[in-house]
Amino acid sequence: MAKLILSMDGLVLKEIPLKKERTTIGRKPHNDIQIDNLAISGEHAVIVVILNDAFLEDLNSTNGSYVNGQSVKKHVLKDNDVVELGKYRLKFLKDAPDANLAASFEKAFVSSAEAARLGSGPRGHTETMVGFGGEGSVTQTERWAGESSSEPAASAVSAAGDALGVVQVISGRNAGRELELSKSLTTLGKPGVQVAVITRRPHGYFITHVEGDTFPILNGRQLDAQAHLLGDHDVIEIAGVKMEFYLRSHAS
Repeated sequence: MAKLILSMDGLVLKEIPLKKERTTIGRKPHNDIQIDNLAISGEHAVIVVILNDAFLEDLNSTNGSYVNGQSVKKHVLKDNDVVELGKYRLKFLKDAPDANLAASFEKAFVSSAEAARLGSGPRGHTETMVGFGGEGSVTQTERWAGESSSEPAASAVSAAGDALGVVQVISGRNAGRELELSKSLTTLGKPGVQVAVITRRPHGYFITHVEGDTFPILNGRQLDAQAHLLGDHDVIEIAGVKMEFYLRSHAS
């Protein structure tokens, strides 16, 4: 089933399966996807799904609709297209992850080439997908590129400075393996089971739940839907795999 990943300033907000033939987007409450922002028209756009195809249509909105940086009135959506409405982004994924991909998760830390940049922003970021296909196995592959995010509001400021965030698997057969969080957005988990994202910000690293009926666990406590600032040596549990987040100085 096709779906949309809604984000703003690089922070993933929610996942929306396209279950209906018509999915409306706008500021008014009756829309299927309500975005309460003055830059969004009351009835801004609609996505129509017919069999295996999806179409975006701008509903004469004030500020327009953009796909991959280009202004559109009507557009046939392709896999990984990014719809831009004001500061909001809707990434279109044509199909849910194939269950057969679990076999590829058996190889740990297999990196692919850097993803191509989208849009016309001066800087880009990539998302890394990390899956668990068995007890504690980990793989990373590049998934997308997009506009660089701005600094979030945060009441607590981490001591990250210029230190690089790292997650180290501490349970399962791949215990000890590490993943450097060098990208602006890193996705952790097993698609269809439980997925979370870690965003790299000027004031530290934040973890946010994305997919799954249950939320990830941080230091023994279940997270909620909000983004949480990670501290040095925090323990995260996602899709049954425990990992430790820590900060590595460039000198080490």
